[in-house]
Amino acid sequence: MKILLIEDEVKTVAYLQRGLTEQGCIVDVASNGIDGQHLALTGDYDAIVLDIMLPERDGIAVLQALRREKSTPVIMLTARGEVDDRIHGLQTGADDYLVKPFSFLELLARLQALGRRGRPQESTHIRIADLHIDLIARRATRGTRRLDLTAKEFALLAALARHRGQVLSKTVIVEMVWDVNFDSNTNVVEVAIKRLRAKLDEPSEIKLLHTIRGMGYLLEERSEAAL
Repeated sequence: MKILLIEDEVKTVAYLQRGLTEQGCIVDVASNGIDGQHLALTGDYDAIVLDIMLPERDGIAVLQALRREKSTPVIMLTARGEVDDRIHGLQTGADDYLVKPFSFLELLARLQALGRRGRPQESTHIRIADLHIDLIARRATRGTRRLDLTAKEFALLAALARHRGQVLSKTVIVEMVWDVNFDSNTNVVEVAIKRLRAKLDEPSEIKLLHTIRGMGYLLEERSEAAL
């Protein structure tokens, strides 16, 4: 998932950014309402985590501006626990509400629920040959062998699997797995592909991850001769 976090508390930002990144999310951060509103309106996000008490422009104003143009799912964060505040946020267009302090696991579960709601037709399980990917449990196996993947390796595998049989260029992969503004001229994609291939294909007779020279990479069951 690609998440926009609009929050001005430094410790909260660091905690949530680290936790969400470890779960394979791409996280953009804005520390005030004006910057947050700009990113929310111009970016393409699966969900927005929005604090109410923000400098320069409060979260309710940001949400009102967003709802005039977009329906991106929004979870409101606030230190206010009063019922009236929660009702106001929900009536303004928030999809969910969390009162600080909150559990990271609860936030993660709510984000995943919003993601499933926004993509009702997307399967949570992908099978290619003897490869099984559980997108919710973030687990991948080949036959009876569990793949020990890092968060980025799993995100890379999931991106390729969602586009099975389709060649993905390095630029596209960087945008899907890393930050949109990441420098795609580095060898980060090649390194990640090499590590993923070692875990996914090297112990198996059937190779699924293929390099298409000058074009990119694809995941599918096919013979090397066909390439």
